[in-house]
Amino acid sequence: MIGMKRAARLLAGAWMSVACVAAVAADAPVVFDVGTMHVERHGDRGSTVILIPGLASGSWVWKDVMATLQTEHRVYAVTLAGFDGRPAVDGDGLALANQSLHELIVSQRLDKPVLVGHSLGGTLALMFAAAHSELIAGVVAVDGLPVFPTTEGTPVAQRAVLAGRIRAQLNVSRPEFEVQQLQYMRHIGVIGEEKAVALARLAARSDPAATADYAARFMALDLRPQMRSIRVPVMELSPYLASDYAAIGIDEAGKTAYYRSLLAGVEKLEVVSIPQARHFAMIDQPRAITQALASFLSSTAAP
Repeated sequence: MIGMKRAARLLAGAWMSVACVAAVAADAPVVFDVGTMHVERHGDRGSTVILIPGLASGSWVWKDVMATLQTEHRVYAVTLAGFDGRPAVDGDGLALANQSLHELIVSQRLDKPVLVGHSLGGTLALMFAAAHSELIAGVVAVDGLPVFPTTEGTPVAQRAVLAGRIRAQLNVSRPEFEVQQLQYMRHIGVIGEEKAVALARLAARSDPAATADYAARFMALDLRPQMRSIRVPVMELSPYLASDYAAIGIDEAGKTAYYRSLLAGVEKLEVVSIPQARHFAMIDQPRAITQALASFLSSTAAP
């Protein structure tokens, strides 16, 4: 009798193990490359969302967002060449990423996805929308803009000088790059030392030279004249931490208005402030970001 009970427990445990393995397998992303982009696909139903991380970032940026979205949406999380351990490529990485995004949508027959980009990823999403609004349903940019903030008054000829300075500042040895990432995360990236250390460690997996090149190319851009070509809804999520802006006298409403001015020309624009958050707002305030995304995805869903 004891032997029978033990066998039953072992059998139950075996089935439990199989069930757990099956659950892990079901949650495992489908992984592939398109052009210069690395792609992870999560979820298998609902409308499509493409998540684009920013400078020196990978899909880890969207961990909390993906956990929520993939239950009701097909989620494609991309990583740009040179970031998060991916090999860098020769040439204009930003332009190649734009082409790869087009290839992803066309080759996978994605029906009007919503592009969600953070920082440089948001700029890429706006760039793509200006050229290919017919292929997408909308754009959500998390602190991603058509021009680098505070440089909107810089003449075209001077932008190349700014780009050169950024390239020289960021194109450093790997140990120096790791120090840069930690300082950035502490003062601009996120709130709290523990998160800053963790994110800096992840960001440091990116290639310093590739990071410098992307940053320089972004600094040289001013996409504001193209914003009037965007024919889909755009939501800009603007992180705001009062203590960071107190010294320069910008309140929450003032920052929201400033971001709106940089996106002038977008026909269907909503700028939403995310309080108590720094640049990586999806890390500081994941619930606020996912709620804003849910609202936007509901409003852009096909009838």
